[in-house]
Parts: sequence; structure tokens; C-alpha cells
Amino acid sequence: MPRSLNLNVRVTGPLSDYVSAQVGANGAYENVSEYVRDLIRRDKSHADQVAFDRLKAEITLAFSAPDEAYETLDAATVITRNSRR
Repeated sequence: MPRSLNLNVRVTGPLSDYVSAQVGANGAYENVSEYVRDLIRRDKSHADQVAFDRLKAEITLAFSAPDEAYETLDAATVITRNSRR
């Protein structure tokens, strides 16, 4: 069963006004909890995309190297090298 987490957040002034405008009859969300869950999902999606883009850039760089830059290694060498890290 997924773990549940209760949050208490106090917002005042312009932030409170903004949240209020997003919730209710004139807003896109029925309640503040729905709005906060959507913000968290978007933030997680953004973080996942940033990590993917970083990995993609590293892979692209690695595969763009000329053939002479590659070194042939056997499995034992790779295992030994990685076990030292």
C-alpha cells in the first residue's frame, strides 16, 4: 500500500491570492490538495526530464567520439576497474 504524507503549508499575501485564484469555481482545480498534487507531479516530471536530458547528452557525447578514442577492454578489466570505485 502506498505511504501517505500529510503536509501543512501556510501561504500569505500574493501567494495566497494566486492559489485561491487557481482553486474553486473559477479555477482549474476543485481544491488546494488537488492543485498541490498537480504541482508536485509537474515538478517530478521536470526533474525526470532534466535527468534524462543529462544522460542523453552524456551518451551523445560518448558516441560522437572518434573510433580512435575507444579502448578495447575485456570483462575482467572492466569489473576490476569498477570495483575500485
